[in-house]
Amino acid sequence: MSIESAAAHLAENLREKEYVEIYGHHDADGIAAASIMVHALIREEIQVRLRILPRICPDDISSGNATVLCDFGSGISDLSDDVMVIDHHVPRFEGEFHVNPRLEGIDGESELSASGAAYTVAQHIGDNRDLAGLALIGMIGDHQTIQGHNQDIVNEGMANSFITPGKGIPLFGRDLHEKLYTALHPMSYGIAGEDETVRSLIDSCTVRNEVDMGRLLSDVILKISPYHNARSMTSLWGDTWHLERGSVKDAHSMAGILDGCGKSGRGILGAALCLRSHEHLDDAWEMARAYRLRVIDAARNAHPVNENPFVYEIADADAVSGVADAFSFDGLMNHPVAVMAPFDEWYSVSARCPQGVEKDLAAILSVLAGECGGSGGGHHSRGGAKIPRDKMECFISGFQEACA
Repeated sequence: MSIESAAAHLAENLREKEYVEIYGHHDADGIAAASIMVHALIREEIQVRLRILPRICPDDISSGNATVLCDFGSGISDLSDDVMVIDHHVPRFEGEFHVNPRLEGIDGESELSASGAAYTVAQHIGDNRDLAGLALIGMIGDHQTIQGHNQDIVNEGMANSFITPGKGIPLFGRDLHEKLYTALHPMSYGIAGEDETVRSLIDSCTVRNEVDMGRLLSDVILKISPYHNARSMTSLWGDTWHLERGSVKDAHSMAGILDGCGKSGRGILGAALCLRSHEHLDDAWEMARAYRLRVIDAARNAHPVNENPFVYEIADADAVSGVADAFSFDGLMNHPVAVMAPFDEWYSVSARCPQGVEKDLAAILSVLAGECGGSGGGHHSRGGAKIPRDKMECFISGFQEACA
């Protein structure tokens, strides 16, 4: 079955419903995917209820209601067969209604996000081409490339004048200062989180109230080059995307807002922006800004566990994924890294592989977490886990052995 056939099958099932419960993962891709489904169903006069969660398990799902899981669920083998899953993680769910690029031989790591899969479903529900910008936000949030099926969606958005491409600094922020001050991808060492440093850099490159961007970027790269890989430094200039129908017009900023709101426990606020409400836009900007500064602070204070270079601990469980991204994607590591933080009786873990390092983190985390009494999974190079506190030594030693 092709991805289009799977999407059409799930869409046909949804169109028969009067009420649907939608659950979305709490990052940019999950919130965008869930919001796409809300748009599509409301336009067909189908009632919906939306929830944004950091993780999902069968007990979280209300029984007796039609249910769609967006950007999670694929990794759970014991979901009810009538649950509908739109995801791009490594699949273990074997239900009838499952749209996942990996099931169709498409690279879910880089060529189709959950929001892209949701967009595909939405096109089989009705004419929802104006939601291409939301699909793009999910691609950006999950650090995917604009190629393959992602490229097809973006091309459709541009052809219909919903997305306008450009060039610039592809970072979250309302102005140049905020872009550099709150930068997470890359988390520019010695610049991100350093207010006076950012002001000094911009002032030194400003002539007659106009910033010399070439000189500024050169100065930034010279400052961070001892600590960052080439890919992260060159990413400071590149493709930008203007969302003609977006509550926030800059796609990278919108992705940052969704991620910040979701990771701060206010995913519904991010979803409201996806549904084109402007009512709490200022609150969403400030929440995302505060979240990004929390991640930067957590990265500064991270320390290796038992001098183990593979595992770092931080205090803020909401920041683990951001810190793991910064350490692996932007730094000079040549091995996988896991970042962990305590919450309640558990530890939250995010693990990443730097570019060029081939370890199947989805498999490693699934097996290792299961052996330690927790749960885990994800993508080939990105994954997460939930581990009981009293089993962390088991996890730490097992992760180092698996990734060494």
